Amino acid sequence: MNKVELIVKALDEKMADNIEVLDMQLASPIFDTFIICTASNERLMQAIRDNVQDKLEENGIFVKKIEGMKNSKWILMDYADVIVHIFETEERKAYNLEKLWADMPRVNIEGMID
Repeated sequence: MNKVELIVKALDEKMADNIEVLDMQLASPIFDTFIICTASNERLMQAIRDNVQDKLEENGIFVKKIEGMKNSKWILMDYADVIVHIFETEERKAYNLEKLWADMPRVNIEGMID
């Protein structure tokens, strides 16, 4: 299983909503993939973050940096080539990264989640 699949499965396990995977290779020389999801509250955001971190560490993949730990409405997890964005519902609407990067290809995640 690759890093993107591991992350998507970890997000889905903790009931993250509206998981989107954007192929950013044409837009950035630094990272390849944005993964965006929504959580309905801060407690769920923290649980999702912890699950992603745990599942990847089990597979020898370690986060470089996490932004937005406590009292945050947006958590960013930097896995070098993959950036994970965990948003609270209203914050996701406000930043609307999908619209900002509307011209980037989407990755089909149907086979990655149960």
